[in-house]
Amino acid sequence: MEALIEKLKKEIIEALNLEDIEPEDIKADDPLFGDGLGLDSIDALELIVLLEKSYGIKIEDPKDGKKIFYSLRTMAEYISSHQKK
Repeated sequence: MEALIEKLKKEIIEALNLEDIEPEDIKADDPLFGDGLGLDSIDALELIVLLEKSYGIKIEDPKDGKKIFYSLRTMAEYISSHQKK
């Protein structure tokens, strides 16, 4: 799980062009939106595309996104449980 979290940090920084942020700046349990990393709704769309392209995971219900994208850990758990083996 920790390796996946580290990989996600790098992928998120690259996908969202977060120039002033290093992987070690992002904590696994910090919120990605609002007070945490400060992402917005456009970033959420980018994360959905990232999951689809990199992991073959489609989010069917947009309401699920709030739970899935709460933190890096929740994203990693979702990927681990939904990725096609």
